[in-house]
Amino acid sequence: MMSSDTGVLRFRSPYAFGETVQRLHAALAERGIKVFATLDQQAEAVAIGLSMPPTTLILFGNPKAGTPLMLANATAGIDLPLKALVTEVEPGRVDVLINSAKYLIERHALPQTLEANLWPVEGLIGNALGARPEPG
Repeated sequence: MMSSDTGVLRFRSPYAFGETVQRLHAALAERGIKVFATLDQQAEAVAIGLSMPPTTLILFGNPKAGTPLMLANATAGIDLPLKALVTEVEPGRVDVLINSAKYLIERHALPQTLEANLWPVEGLIGNALGARPEPG
């Protein structure tokens, strides 16, 4: 399901924070999807003297899937590579948030046929966590 306001899908992970991040990395690697960067946002907060729950942003993608989106509408590049935000919203509750394929297609007025370049990520994350998406 998609939150009509934000286009964010939320997957509640049954795994601890570190294991969730590892499972996502493994699932992406297994499908040949490149991880461009993994940002430890909690560490960055701590570095400037602020406290933040465990939070990591994973930037990932596949140029074969993403390039046609940018060729159809260059503005799609603002949302590529794709991102997964892993956060421990409260002790023991880990969520993974992504933009939905539907939202990205609508946001950039892309042809519906290109949705097939995006929606497999929703299944990949769901399968890696054994979870279904909830509204963001």
